[in-house]
Amino acid sequence: MTWIYLFLAGIFEVVWSSTMKLSNGFSHLGWTILTFIGMAISFALLSLSLKNLPLSLAYPIWTGVGAVGSIIIGVVFFGDKLNLLTWFFIILLIIGIIGIKLTSGH
Repeated sequence: MTWIYLFLAGIFEVVWSSTMKLSNGFSHLGWTILTFIGMAISFALLSLSLKNLPLSLAYPIWTGVGAVGSIIIGVVFFGDKLNLLTWFFIILLIIGIIGIKLTSGH
């Protein structure tokens, strides 16, 4: 269950970062409320995962899942343009996340 909590925490990081973009500097109430709800859920799930995982493992995976997910949302829904070299480094980030998980012993 710990890894599910951590993965879902990363997904909710994507939710709150995306709704923060949609809130337009917290000027749209509905998106602002969803941003804070997403933050609360993300932090709560991260907290649950930290009961059984070391911080040095959980935090980088949480931020990595959130970063990669936010990149994908930015490209697909917000029209962000990334060059080939940027995609190369995103792939390295994904490899790093997988590597941390595989070598953690948890």
